[in-house]
Amino acid sequence: MKPFRYYLILAFTIITIKSSVAQEFRFDPPWNTPPESEVQFTVPGIDNIPDLYGDINDPQLVVFFAGNQFMCIDDLLAAFKKSYPQYQRIFAETLPPGILAKQIIHGSIVIGNMRITLKPDVYTAGKNRIDQMQEYFERTQLYAKNKLALMVRKGNPKGVTSLRNLAEPGIRISMPNPEWEGIGKRIEEAYVKAGGQKLKNEVMTKKVKDSTTFLTQIHHRQSPMRILYNKSDVAPVWYSETHYQKMIGHPVELIEIPASENIEAQYMAGLMKAAPHPQAARDFMDFLASETAKQVYRKYGFTTP
Repeated sequence: MKPFRYYLILAFTIITIKSSVAQEFRFDPPWNTPPESEVQFTVPGIDNIPDLYGDINDPQLVVFFAGNQFMCIDDLLAAFKKSYPQYQRIFAETLPPGILAKQIIHGSIVIGNMRITLKPDVYTAGKNRIDQMQEYFERTQLYAKNKLALMVRKGNPKGVTSLRNLAEPGIRISMPNPEWEGIGKRIEEAYVKAGGQKLKNEVMTKKVKDSTTFLTQIHHRQSPMRILYNKSDVAPVWYSETHYQKMIGHPVELIEIPASENIEAQYMAGLMKAAPHPQAARDFMDFLASETAKQVYRKYGFTTP
């Protein structure tokens, strides 16, 4: 029989390891509330799948949301289910809008070892993206708006006050990749408004080459995590993103971008012509235009038409 001291040391070691793991992944998603289940198997850093929501089996409604709306999903879908109780099995994705568009066009997406072939009933994205895909929609509508802000760590250690600071040597930037993130192109517009083509080239060419501008592979989840884990100093994001990070108690600060340098995003929803659940799609489109849905978006820092 091993001495009591052995078990004491073992217990202390286990507690230390658990504490170290918790500290390492303390800011990791999912930041939303997972569905109820007798079996919960969420492992920070590897098995958390934060951009897939709800019932993937036999859903009554499938919605593809542009990724930066993930903070609204819990409240939004709960309110929809309350208003339309006939729909309780809902599946949603909040991947980048460009990736969702490819998923629609090609019919599937693979995440890890999982292939998803569900077709959306409703797709939401920025106005430009929706305009480019008009042939896919039965109808479209505007339902929310947003603007840009800068996210920094609490205390603003690098003293960032404006977009122009992002050109300074040593300022590490987390930047949405314009290839699949609509916000990336809009941020580039803001760079030009704030400092001309020179600022855009400094941030998007020179600093990308020397790796002080990091282009995200996912979307807005990646930028706050890089700020929180001190891998980047500043991230241009939608205002709602920093608003939400502060709401959930993460140590970040919001730097306002003046209106003269800012841009406005318009969020559009499209009812798919090939919607597998056409009545549910129409009901969800009507819901997005309701005051109930607008209150959810305003809660998380968006504005509404």
